Amino acid sequence: MKQNIIKDKSFKFAVDIVNLYKELAYDKKEFVMSKQLLKSGTSIGANVREAEFAQSKADFTNKMSISLKEANETDYWLDLLRATDFIDEDQFQKYKPKSNEMLKLLVSIVKSSKQ
Repeated sequence: MKQNIIKDKSFKFAVDIVNLYKELAYDKKEFVMSKQLLKSGTSIGANVREAEFAQSKADFTNKMSISLKEANETDYWLDLLRATDFIDEDQFQKYKPKSNEMLKLLVSIVKSSKQ
Protein backbone atom coordinates (compact mmCIF):
# COMPACT_ATOMS: atom_id res chain seq x y z
CA MET A 1 0.00 0.00 0.00
CA LYS A 2 1.27 3.45 -0.96
CA GLN A 3 2.34 5.76 1.87
CA ASN A 4 0.33 8.96 2.23
CA ILE A 5 2.87 11.49 3.51
CA ILE A 6 0.44 14.33 4.22
CA LYS A 7 -1.93 11.96 6.02
CA ASP A 8 0.86 10.63 8.24
CA LYS A 9 2.48 14.00 8.92
CA SER A 10 -0.81 15.78 9.63
CA PHE A 11 -1.77 13.07 12.13
CA LYS A 12 1.58 13.26 13.92
CA PHE A 13 1.31 17.06 13.93
CA ALA A 14 -2.17 16.82 15.46
CA VAL A 15 -0.79 14.60 18.24
CA ASP A 16 1.92 17.21 18.90
CA ILE A 17 -0.68 19.97 18.99
CA VAL A 18 -2.88 18.02 21.43
CA ASN A 19 0.11 17.55 23.72
CA LEU A 20 1.01 21.24 23.51
CA TYR A 21 -2.61 22.13 24.26
CA LYS A 22 -2.60 19.95 27.36
CA GLU A 23 0.56 21.65 28.58
CA LEU A 24 -0.82 25.13 27.91
CA ALA A 25 -4.21 24.44 29.47
CA TYR A 26 -3.16 22.41 32.49
CA ASP A 27 0.25 23.83 33.36
CA LYS A 28 -0.01 27.44 32.19
CA LYS A 29 -3.77 27.89 32.58
CA GLU A 30 -4.01 29.42 29.11
CA PHE A 31 -7.39 28.52 27.64
CA VAL A 32 -8.27 30.87 24.79
CA MET A 33 -5.34 30.76 22.37
CA SER A 34 -4.59 27.13 23.23
CA LYS A 35 -8.15 26.09 22.35
CA GLN A 36 -7.88 27.92 19.02
CA LEU A 37 -4.57 26.18 18.38
CA LEU A 38 -6.13 22.82 19.25
CA LYS A 39 -9.05 23.35 16.88
CA SER A 40 -7.00 24.50 13.90
CA GLY A 41 -4.08 22.12 14.48
CA THR A 42 -6.27 19.02 14.61
CA SER A 43 -8.51 20.19 11.78
CA ILE A 44 -5.64 19.95 9.31
CA GLY A 45 -5.51 16.16 9.49
CA ALA A 46 -9.28 15.81 9.73
CA ASN A 47 -9.71 17.61 6.41
CA VAL A 48 -6.88 15.61 4.85
CA ARG A 49 -8.76 12.48 5.87
CA GLU A 50 -11.98 13.84 4.36
CA ALA A 51 -10.12 14.59 1.12
CA GLU A 52 -9.02 10.97 0.97
CA PHE A 53 -12.56 9.98 0.03
CA ALA A 54 -13.53 13.08 -1.91
CA GLN A 55 -16.38 12.70 -4.35
CA SER A 56 -14.60 14.63 -7.08
CA LYS A 57 -11.39 16.46 -7.88
CA ALA A 58 -13.11 19.73 -6.92
CA ASP A 59 -14.15 18.23 -3.58
CA PHE A 60 -10.58 17.03 -3.01
CA THR A 61 -9.18 20.47 -3.80
CA ASN A 62 -11.72 22.10 -1.50
CA LYS A 63 -10.87 19.83 1.46
CA MET A 64 -7.16 20.30 0.96
CA SER A 65 -7.67 24.07 0.67
CA ILE A 66 -9.48 23.99 4.02
CA SER A 67 -6.53 22.05 5.46
CA LEU A 68 -4.22 24.73 4.12
CA LYS A 69 -6.28 27.48 5.76
CA GLU A 70 -6.24 25.59 9.06
CA ALA A 71 -2.46 25.11 8.79
CA ASN A 72 -2.02 28.83 8.24
CA GLU A 73 -4.21 29.57 11.26
CA THR A 74 -2.23 27.11 13.37
CA ASP A 75 0.97 28.86 12.34
CA TYR A 76 -0.55 32.17 13.48
CA TRP A 77 -1.45 30.78 16.92
CA LEU A 78 2.06 29.40 17.37
CA ASP A 79 3.50 32.82 16.52
CA LEU A 80 1.12 34.54 18.93
CA LEU A 81 1.79 32.06 21.75
CA ARG A 82 5.51 32.69 21.32
CA ALA A 83 5.11 36.48 21.14
CA THR A 84 3.14 36.43 24.40
CA ASP A 85 5.59 34.08 26.16
CA PHE A 86 3.12 31.24 26.65
CA ILE A 87 5.61 29.03 24.85
CA ASP A 88 9.36 29.49 25.12
CA GLU A 89 11.85 29.56 22.25
CA ASP A 90 12.64 25.84 22.58
CA GLN A 91 8.97 24.90 22.31
CA PHE A 92 8.51 27.30 19.42
CA GLN A 93 11.46 25.76 17.57
CA LYS A 94 9.96 22.32 18.15
CA TYR A 95 6.59 23.17 16.57
CA LYS A 96 7.29 25.96 14.07
CA PRO A 97 9.26 23.85 11.55
CA LYS A 98 6.51 21.22 11.61
CA SER A 99 3.93 23.92 11.02
CA ASN A 100 5.95 25.31 8.10
CA GLU A 101 6.27 21.81 6.65
CA MET A 102 2.48 21.37 6.79
CA LEU A 103 2.04 24.68 4.98
CA LYS A 104 4.55 23.81 2.25
CA LEU A 105 3.10 20.35 1.65
CA LEU A 106 -0.46 21.66 1.50
CA VAL A 107 0.42 24.57 -0.80
CA SER A 108 2.03 22.08 -3.15
CA ILE A 109 -0.93 19.70 -3.03
CA VAL A 110 -3.50 22.47 -3.57
CA LYS A 111 -1.52 23.95 -6.48
CA SER A 112 -1.13 20.53 -8.11
CA SER A 113 -4.78 19.66 -7.66
CA LYS A 114 -5.86 22.91 -9.34
CA GLN A 115 -3.86 22.15 -12.49
